Amino acid sequence: MALQQQAQVLRLPTAGPNDTTALAQALDRGLLRADEIVGIVGKTEGNGCVNDFTRGYATLALKVLLAERLACTMAAVEQRIALVMSGGTEGGLSPHLTVFCRRKAEERLPDAGKRLAIGIGFTRRFRPEEIGRAAQIRETAAAVRAAMAEAGIDDAADAHFVQIKCPLLTQERIGEARARGADTATQDTYESMALSRGASALGVAVALGEICAAQVADAAVGSDWSLFSGVASTSAGVELQRNEIIVLGNATGWTGDLRIEHDVMADAIDLEAARRALSRLGLAAAGQVPTEARERIVAVLAKAEAAPAGMIRGRRHIMLDDSDIHSTRHARALVGGVLAGLIGDTMLYVSGGAEHQGPAGGGPVAIIARVGSP
Repeated sequence: MALQQQAQVLRLPTAGPNDTTALAQALDRGLLRADEIVGIVGKTEGNGCVNDFTRGYATLALKVLLAERLACTMAAVEQRIALVMSGGTEGGLSPHLTVFCRRKAEERLPDAGKRLAIGIGFTRRFRPEEIGRAAQIRETAAAVRAAMAEAGIDDAADAHFVQIKCPLLTQERIGEARARGADTATQDTYESMALSRGASALGVAVALGEICAAQVADAAVGSDWSLFSGVASTSAGVELQRNEIIVLGNATGWTGDLRIEHDVMADAIDLEAARRALSRLGLAAAGQVPTEARERIVAVLAKAEAAPAGMIRGRRHIMLDDSDIHSTRHARALVGGVLAGLIGDTMLYVSGGAEHQGPAGGGPVAIIARVGSP
């Protein structure tokens, strides 16, 4: 029996964007090791828009702590750990960090079947004119494939959630491109978030064979909603200029008691999609997940979007017409509430803006849980 890898996932509360106390305590107590951390996905309480600096604030705080614990520079931390901070904890969503670790199993163990596998990847830095266009799709697809190979995920059907942090356009970046004679995909910085998320999601779809690369032209990004990935989750931010990628799936060669399953919500109130994912993890529940089963759930990750047609199951919604609160904030609160009611917990990762991430108005939901023997 070959030596296996083992995934570890720890969900930690935060008291603010700069709060790394729980992570520091977990490291001090030996619950995890800094050199085994490969990715951190966080929810911060900012507005999730272009000027949401809570994402960068949280990322900086994590880099400072990890550089100290790893005795390296913050630049070195950037090379080894994918840091994905998503702004917006509207409604009852609770700010938190989900820490992903991988280690070599300490002993040779019997084959446990397919268990949670984690791969990370990074694209190169994108020029402003490449954001939301074919170059971002192409580079993302290559990085996703590399992350899958690193995780030993050979079958695309075993990839259950691909989390990406991607860049956006600012006026400064648009001006820099214009000074070189280059045109950006949009002049609207907020729209650039949607285009970047969409191009990144289409890169996942290409990598997993959900769509053909030949189907995707620049004009399809943010326009052709028939093209999407059922496992992509992308979040845009001002704090980076490349895509940072975490691939989560199940694979042989990994041990432990963690597995991940996913389903695709057809709309924002599709509770049954989450139930199906739970059932495949042996956590079927007629109502809210009972306490004993809830304790086996390690993480819940989902996308949320205001249906672009302005309707949910034939009923009009006003999320797209509200000039005071952006639709992505409404959508996070709605989907967060739906899932929290099922799971019985508000510490959920719900990211807004699901362009090409599931069908229009819907999105993927993935659950990581402790399971028994296969």
